[in-house]
Amino acid sequence: MVSKGFTTCLWFDGQAEEAANHYVSIFKDSKLGRVGRYSDAGPGPVGDVMFVEFEANGQRFMGLNGGPEFTFNESISFQIFCSDQDELDYYWSALSEGGAEVACGWLKDKYGVSWQVVPDGLTEMISDPDPEKAKRTTEAMLSMVKFDVAALQRAYAGE
Repeated sequence: MVSKGFTTCLWFDGQAEEAANHYVSIFKDSKLGRVGRYSDAGPGPVGDVMFVEFEANGQRFMGLNGGPEFTFNESISFQIFCSDQDELDYYWSALSEGGAEVACGWLKDKYGVSWQVVPDGLTEMISDPDPEKAKRTTEAMLSMVKFDVAALQRAYAGE
């Protein structure tokens, strides 16, 4: 994998390889990279996976099996902008399985990573210069867990 740009390091407690395979199976333009294993230098058991490099949707990641000291929280999330309801439903279903649906397009996957599954154009709708359009869309958005694209568009249009 190329070492230019940014790579997001995700800290797992023994699940890095499983998570990498999971994400690669969900996103197009994805692939697994190098897998590093612990040596007798430690700190993990010799031969266990220390890290796995992968790309998901063209974004580079490193899954690190760092132990239980740190866990994921909602202060960091990955946004997936979707072109239509079918695409939104696909990512929502694939990522929320074994995890938790939260609110306003947010979910936590089975590893505790937070995702926002968002329809294209939502940011523009809730920041529209027409305050009534922005208000209606924001109110609709805040009432949803998984986004309903048609309902958001209706709210924006004032229907």
